[in-house]
Amino acid sequence: MATSTVLSILVLAAIALLVGAFILWRKGGASRQVTLMVILALVAIANIAIWTVPDADGNAPIGQLAAPRP
Repeated sequence: MATSTVLSILVLAAIALLVGAFILWRKGGASRQVTLMVILALVAIANIAIWTVPDADGNAPIGQLAAPRP
């Protein structure tokens, strides 16, 4: 599976976690589950940022991955 596909799925999962946490919070669900869902979404977003945000030299870690061999 390509790295861009994995990052796309991770973004969608983070969005789904935040939306789900909001809905659960509005319905009066367990606050522990809401908190854990938000924390997990923030961890996923941090991982996406680690892979995609360039450093001071302008190089992003995702761009340094080796190309797959045929």
